[in-house]
Amino acid sequence: MIFNAEIDVRLKKGLLDPQGKTIAGALSSLGYSGVSEVKVGKLIEIKLTAKSKADAGKQVEEMGKKLLANPVIEIFTYKLEEATK
Repeated sequence: MIFNAEIDVRLKKGLLDPQGKTIAGALSSLGYSGVSEVKVGKLIEIKLTAKSKADAGKQVEEMGKKLLANPVIEIFTYKLEEATK
């Protein structure tokens, strides 16, 4: 079976987000005064083959822990769907 995974990686709460702060400042200078906070993360899309949805989820969990997210400063969540041809 083929699955599509979307992995959302974000900084842990309480950590400074310098990129988000820079974007917030730029938005303010462009006149968007209502923006009070910006957080930046990354979205990773992966297509993978697995025997079952549970097996695909296990693989994505391992990928997130081993490579896609830095466990010291980041957390990740994911969505997993069976691919439609």
